[in-house]
Amino acid sequence: MSSLTAGAEMTGILRRLVFGIVFQIFLQSQTSFAVSWEEWWTYDGISGPAFWGLINPEWSLCNKGRRQSPVNLEPNKLLFDPNLRQLHIDKHRVSGKLTNTGHSVIFTVANDTHSQINVTGGPLSYRYQFQEIHVHYGLHDQFGSEHSVNGYTFPAEIQIFGFNSQLYTNFSEALHKAQGIVVVSLLLQLGDLSNPELRILIDHLDDIRYGGNEASVNRLSVRGLLPDTEYYMTYDGSTTMPACHETVTWLIMNKPIYITKQQMHGLRRLMQGDEKHPKAPLGNNFRPPQPLHYRPVRTNIEFNVKNKAVGKQCPSMYKDVYYKANSWRPH
Repeated sequence: MSSLTAGAEMTGILRRLVFGIVFQIFLQSQTSFAVSWEEWWTYDGISGPAFWGLINPEWSLCNKGRRQSPVNLEPNKLLFDPNLRQLHIDKHRVSGKLTNTGHSVIFTVANDTHSQINVTGGPLSYRYQFQEIHVHYGLHDQFGSEHSVNGYTFPAEIQIFGFNSQLYTNFSEALHKAQGIVVVSLLLQLGDLSNPELRILIDHLDDIRYGGNEASVNRLSVRGLLPDTEYYMTYDGSTTMPACHETVTWLIMNKPIYITKQQMHGLRRLMQGDEKHPKAPLGNNFRPPQPLHYRPVRTNIEFNVKNKAVGKQCPSMYKDVYYKANSWRPH
């Protein structure tokens, strides 16, 4: 038996052993008090991303799926698709609630919102309805985003979720259905002046210091969160939390938005647990990059066309990287 085979077998044995231990602990906890699977997963240790697919059989895609997210974006492998359109998000403002879920910071639009925000265009064949915003961030500036560019990670990432409102009645139904979800990803970079709509969310962080805390947020412009660019990258992937449903069309905007050091400090003060048992800081709530498995990452950036505004500096997601795209045509 080769050392490689022996090593693989040992890894399998360890995984099954850990799963057995985790499952026994879970069963014991069920006898003393009600625990849901949602409360069981974390971002580290034996309940972290490497074990999500083992903890709960319904989450098997987290370990076995072939279209998982996030991914590392490699500029020299991007495929230019001339059929990609400009992304459109309705510009009117909405209200909702900002919640510290113990896993993330999530803004959810109010159910009684009269004017729904639609997400259309881009690579999308259907109309999608905005549902929520997730915030992922690191406890240090060197990491925090889920998506990376050439291995470079950002301090934070904002993900704007919408569901296919032409095929499905609500977000929960669309979550596990084909072409059910769209996520627009905004990578965050440190700057002296932050995005004004981001400030609306950040201003409520003191109200959601602990897990389970909620705060009302009024008149947020989702479109206003987007950077000043029409360029993006897109691929088919999954949600980045259990159950890792492979129903997501991802769009990663080709420009960061900005967040200040003070605002990052506000995020890093948030805790996973309640006030009596705060547990660990909420940060570092990101899933590591997953294999692409030959999935194409398409873009509407046509690099063979020179910018007419000569001398104009347009910051891209990855500073000083020359993006090259291969031509892509449908067969």
